[in-house]
Amino acid sequence: MKATLLLAAGASLASLATADWQFKSRTDLAPPRLNVTIPATKDVELGYLFVAPFAGFPDTPTEQHGPRQAGPYIFRNNGDLIWSGYGIYSIWSTNFQAARWKGKEVIFSFEGDHNPGYGHGHGHITIMDQHYETIRELRAGNHKLVDKHEFHVVNEETGLIQIYQPVPRDLTAWGASPKQRWIVNAIIQELDIATGKLLFEWSSLDHVSPDEAILPINPGQAGSGYNSSDAWDYFHINSVDKNAAGDYLISARDACAVHKINGSDGSIIWRLHGKKSDFSVPKNAEFCFQHHARWLPHDEGSDIEIISLYDNSAHGSEHGSGREVHTASSSSGKILRLNTTSWTAELVQGYYPPPGYDLLSKSQGSTQVLPGGNVLVNWGSEGAVTEYTSSGEPIFHAYMDSGALGNGVENYRTFRYNWTGLPNEEPAIVALASEDGSGTSVYVSWNGDTETKVWRFYEVTDGYGSRAFLGEVERVSFETELFVPSGSAAGDKLVAGAGRSGVKVAAEAIDARGRVLRVTGEVGIEPEVLPVRKKGGVGTAAAAAAASGGGGGQKVIRVGEQQSAGSTSRWDKHSILKVFRFGKDL
Repeated sequence: MKATLLLAAGASLASLATADWQFKSRTDLAPPRLNVTIPATKDVELGYLFVAPFAGFPDTPTEQHGPRQAGPYIFRNNGDLIWSGYGIYSIWSTNFQAARWKGKEVIFSFEGDHNPGYGHGHGHITIMDQHYETIRELRAGNHKLVDKHEFHVVNEETGLIQIYQPVPRDLTAWGASPKQRWIVNAIIQELDIATGKLLFEWSSLDHVSPDEAILPINPGQAGSGYNSSDAWDYFHINSVDKNAAGDYLISARDACAVHKINGSDGSIIWRLHGKKSDFSVPKNAEFCFQHHARWLPHDEGSDIEIISLYDNSAHGSEHGSGREVHTASSSSGKILRLNTTSWTAELVQGYYPPPGYDLLSKSQGSTQVLPGGNVLVNWGSEGAVTEYTSSGEPIFHAYMDSGALGNGVENYRTFRYNWTGLPNEEPAIVALASEDGSGTSVYVSWNGDTETKVWRFYEVTDGYGSRAFLGEVERVSFETELFVPSGSAAGDKLVAGAGRSGVKVAAEAIDARGRVLRVTGEVGIEPEVLPVRKKGGVGTAAAAAAASGGGGGQKVIRVGEQQSAGSTSRWDKHSILKVFRFGKDL
């Protein structure tokens, strides 16, 4: 089920299916449009959505799947853009998160190559600060390549990664022919983030026999072993966590098991599920082909351990049905309680697709237990995310894109974080005189900014910094518009200045305390260019809404109009032609 929520009044399905005309100030950006089918309720936890959607199917000359600009994004619950990382994180990006490193907020993502046939990535981790500047690139130790599946910050100092290392072995004991001689050695490492020093390394082939594989080498769904790119991925680690005692928790997808690893000698303390489970697992607590196993808070000294995970219950190829192997009718998020005295497992809570939604993901996925107790489940290859109350009630659901571009879109993990973004780059601004001469719209945006509350707009009156106040608009969306109508001295001057260099405008970003955060550059007035309207008026409203900046939920204030009650209007202090020197306190 992929219902469509129209994000702007008058927008059509056709306009949602395209990524053009979203932002006048940033025409280079064509981010996904979240298709929100269960709008966020008041119980949704605070924070922004961190996603990195991409196309699960290759484009053809006649079809395009998934987002036009695959990359990391930060969104509000209503689908409004906060930050586009397209072109900033290059090549292929996934596992986009926020954390704290050395006491400061950072964001990070895997970037590198992607082998979709086997779900492997080969690259490095790029870490950025709150100004969206790269401060660290982290690579694996011992001459290896970081995989896309995991980077997890521990104690604000170290990072956990995992690696898929193809190695040649005699595999005939496990049903291979003499020509099938390649297997994946699944490796985890802990690294000092600051120095890159290797602190710990563990390899699956040193501790886990290929006997534990759920997917055999033949028929080759987990790799056939004929070459290093096609190595048999018998174990497939896809997450790593570490507890206060120094032990590790790893998810082995192709063994349908979670392992606790001794942080001193690498020995296996216990196995949960799979072929050699140390626990008795009831039917409702079973899982398979899982992702994103994490320890949850519990008494480290007791015999009880609590974990969360994403239970895919399915494994399939990108070009097949995606359900070649499945163990349940749907995927789910799960919280499990483990008793290491009685060696029993218990389902604490399951988080299943909302009623009417068919969500069985062949790959990817995550389950994030939020600080307030809500749970955010990302449905991986299904390209969707749901937030639940702790008891399992769905209170938000969205797909990663809408219209035709929503088909085939996928997203490895989704997270919710509180985040403060203070971009180093200058805000973008453009001024467009309307085709009909009714006035001029000034558009401004600042990619990644979370702190601007009001935009103030000015006409530049001379070459010495003098400016005339045009108006201010509460910032409620990625892009903000001020419309200056004709019929006033300023409005007529702006329209008359379209295409000429003599008339320029600028804007200031103002935070909640009234401080100027940043000033835009000065831009001239350009003629507005609108989308071609369909014959007979069909699509005219949608085109006009998109062209006027009505998409994405942005708030438009027209000069002379009153703002909504409770807003911080300064119209009583400033007339439209008031001239002051730049930098004067308002």
